[in-house]
Amino acid sequence: MKGGILLLPKNYFFITMIFSILLILTGCSESNTDNSSADWAFSFVVWNGYIYQLSDEYVEDAGKEIGEVTNYSDTEGTYSGNFSNEYEKGTKYYSIEGISTDEVIAIEDNGKYRKAIRNEKYEEK
Repeated sequence: MKGGILLLPKNYFFITMIFSILLILTGCSESNTDNSSADWAFSFVVWNGYIYQLSDEYVEDAGKEIGEVTNYSDTEGTYSGNFSNEYEKGTKYYSIEGISTDEVIAIEDNGKYRKAIRNEKYEEK
């Protein structure tokens, strides 16, 4: 019995240490199971095979309608058509008077026209 009383505090200390270590390791682990949205570097639209990065600028008057979003997703990946990671399918694209569409286009955004600057060729898979 005397041996059992002496082992009880040692066992209690050992069990407490193991539990503490497991608690610390569990709390420090990074577990992100929510893969519902992407880690895009920036918001964009794709038109005519090029990425147009959305700016914070808006233009007063847009030119003629040149296209629309045909595919939307907020999950990172490679998509076909006039794709956007910001705007829903059906959002209209416009030219901007006096500026080539090789440089910039406008995106319809709640009754305004948001400027999108041509970035690079979009690689579809």
